Amino acid sequence: MTRSDGDGLTDQQRHDQGMTVRRAVLSDEHVDRATAATTPLTADWQDFITRVAWGDVWSRPGLDRRSRSIAVLTALIALGHHEELEMHLHAALRNGLTVDEVREVILQSAIYCGVPAANTAFRIAAQVFGEEGA
Repeated sequence: MTRSDGDGLTDQQRHDQGMTVRRAVLSDEHVDRATAATTPLTADWQDFITRVAWGDVWSRPGLDRRSRSIAVLTALIALGHHEELEMHLHAALRNGLTVDEVREVILQSAIYCGVPAANTAFRIAAQVFGEEGA
C-alpha cells in the first residue's frame, strides 16, 4: 500500500507532523523532557524518530492509534523493552485503550511471547496504572 497523504512532504513537514503525533501519543511533558535532554550525540536520533517513527509510520492512515498501540505493546512485551513498555502503557490510555483492554493484550501476549514476558508486563502495568489512578 502506498501512502498518498504524505507523498511530497519535506523533511521539515514530516518533522512537524511527527512532533504533533508524538506529543498527542506520548504527552507534551514526555516530549519536552526528551527534547530538552537532546545532546549533539542524540540530536540526529531525535530528528530521525520524530520524522520517521512519528511523522511517517504513526501518521499513516492504515491503522488508528488504538490499533497501533496494541501492536506496539505486544512488540515491546515480546522483546522485553520494559522502559518503552512503561511509556507506551501511558500512551495506550491516551490512545483510547481501557485498562481492561490492556489486560487482554498482555494476556494474549502470554501465549505468543511467553509467560515470563507477560508477568513482567503485568508488573509494569500495575505500576503505571497505579500512577494513572486506573
